[in-house]
Amino acid sequence: MMNACIDHLVVVASDLASGADWCRQVLGVEPAAGGEHGLMGTHNRLVDVSSPAHPRAYLEIIAVNPAARPTLPSGHRRWFDMDDTRLQAQVAQQGPQLVHWVASVPDIAAATQTLSALELERGTPVAASRATPRGLLQWQISLRADGQRLMDGCLPTLIQWGDQHPCEGLPASGLQLQSLELSHPGAARLRQAGQALELATMQAATQGGACLRASLSTPRGALSLCSPQGSYRTTA
Repeated sequence: MMNACIDHLVVVASDLASGADWCRQVLGVEPAAGGEHGLMGTHNRLVDVSSPAHPRAYLEIIAVNPAARPTLPSGHRRWFDMDDTRLQAQVAQQGPQLVHWVASVPDIAAATQTLSALELERGTPVAASRATPRGLLQWQISLRADGQRLMDGCLPTLIQWGDQHPCEGLPASGLQLQSLELSHPGAARLRQAGQALELATMQAATQGGACLRASLSTPRGALSLCSPQGSYRTTA
């Protein structure tokens, strides 16, 4: 599993307009146009947060698209727990917030099988795509029928990109991802999975309450995005 790495951070919003407003107010940047996901009935906007430590990383602001009907099979739910009523209520009350992350792997079939051997059912690799001004963006992503993130969002969804990556078409934002820290009551399982995938972020998981903390450098200073409260802090 060499070259497994952080691909993107997932910020869920009740709607894309409020997500874009959050981005301007909290991150201080205008999010770039993303696209629509016909399978899920969702749409997004993106911010490049690539850094020397994480050279191909972005932040995704995602929301249900009220003008679209998902083409998911009957009984299936949207990714990232977006159909979970508790998460929906939390986002509605507290605003857009970091809830999950996605890890890029070179062989998604092998990676999902590796997690299955550890009794972590990350889901089935599914092919997806969307049109962009640069051409068709294609990827495979691990999806569960129940849409669950697993381990309070600390266990990443897995993705394998085709010839293009979203960062190749994103404008520089001035933001850089410095680190992603994971805390969870089941930290030992996260570390075990991280070792199997050779993913350093998971190998460094600490014991404690469930939390993701993304540390970013910005023109305004250092900033941390934290789950599950969606809080943020800035430091001059």
